[in-house]
Amino acid sequence: MSRILLVEDEVVIRAELRRLLERHGHAVVEAGSIAEAEAEHDLCAFDLVVADVRLPGAPGTELVGRCGDAPVVLMTSYATVKAAVDAVKRGAADYLSKPFDHAELLALVDHHLAAARRAPPAPPAPPASADIAPRAAPPALPAPADDELEGMIGGSAAMREVFARVRRVAPSEATLLVLGESGTGKETLARAVHRLSPRRQLPFVPVHCAAIPEGLIEAELFGYERGAFPGALSARAGLCEAAEGGTLLLDEIGELPAAVQARLLRFLQTGEVRRVGSARARPVDVRLIATTSRDLTAMVRERSFRSDLHLRLRVLEIQLPPLRERPGDAVRLAGSLLERRALATGRAPFTLSPEARAAIAAAPWPGNVRELENTVHRAMVLAGGSEIGVAQLGLDAPLSPPAPAPPAAVLDGVPSSDSLEGYFRRFVLEHQHELTETELARRLGISRKALWERRQRLGIPRPRS
Repeated sequence: MSRILLVEDEVVIRAELRRLLERHGHAVVEAGSIAEAEAEHDLCAFDLVVADVRLPGAPGTELVGRCGDAPVVLMTSYATVKAAVDAVKRGAADYLSKPFDHAELLALVDHHLAAARRAPPAPPAPPASADIAPRAAPPALPAPADDELEGMIGGSAAMREVFARVRRVAPSEATLLVLGESGTGKETLARAVHRLSPRRQLPFVPVHCAAIPEGLIEAELFGYERGAFPGALSARAGLCEAAEGGTLLLDEIGELPAAVQARLLRFLQTGEVRRVGSARARPVDVRLIATTSRDLTAMVRERSFRSDLHLRLRVLEIQLPPLRERPGDAVRLAGSLLERRALATGRAPFTLSPEARAAIAAAPWPGNVRELENTVHRAMVLAGGSEIGVAQLGLDAPLSPPAPAPPAAVLDGVPSSDSLEGYFRRFVLEHQHELTETELARRLGISRKALWERRQRLGIPRPRS
């Protein structure tokens, strides 16, 4: 049983994390500050230390180098990312940006505990010059199973091929483009690449390009100087700088505005960042991974995405298959999700009835792994016992192929029908040139986020301004 020191001043968060770690077989000792931890415990007696950066008294970064050989994992908000990055450069094992999910924390804990157990005792180091500090090599990684890779599960031939490609591209420094439908696990794959790379002990900074307002994304990525625009009361580093030495993930890069595409291209060409309002460029060493569920080649033809940026991004490319093209994986994933959620909630293990397994295997899963995860969660809530049946899954998809639909009408080259999706297509194509996205969403009775997600699923790109 591993001994973990948890240092967090928020009592509720500390109690929740302690219960989570204890449910997964770890012995947890908690403290509200570094002073309390030092007064009551030997900091060198733990296998792992998990600490918040912002603590009363001394910050959590002060634990680096004071806990013997125990890896130190830091928890931080965006405002303290720079402090965490600096600590990682001085020897912290890793850091997590709040908010994070439980699975992410558990994966990091298991990874660093396993790495610490595999590491051989360090031989005595020869005397070093006072101004030259030896740089520690990253710990060796385990040989992963054929059907699992850093949190990803898949025994189908398509996923085994993806896993093999990930292992080949991870050691590279080249830019990587990950393609796949919404919900296929593109960010999970990007994290796997980072954890298998030489940069695994340095930051992994994910940026969801569609979630940041268009007017703010340039400042978020590249930072800004004081007075650069109204409200810029102090200088702020961007997310590119926050990822210094590590990996920057640009999720749904097809949503980047044209002006930001040009600045990103310049960053990829020069390796330098110029903050908004600054005349000086700063060198930044990051590996870029980009993901998208859109057809960038079609966007290049439509001139809504720069062709030169597209070429820069696709030095290396991985296509993630949809769940419907991964025979057998849906049932395997459902079982793993059930086990993981049961552990996280402290409930008894669940099983799938034979009928439920057949329904999961036959469902089309248009939302892919994300939809499957939501279905499993709902089934656990509705289940009256330890077995989950078809009724709790709530799958409406027929188990046999549907009858062929009659020929559909065509509108602007896009087939339509009398279904809700057909109505959505017709309405959007007829009105998107005269209405804003906000107006379109309001007329359809949905949110802007729902409008964007449905555009991605149905392949209806936004028109050029």
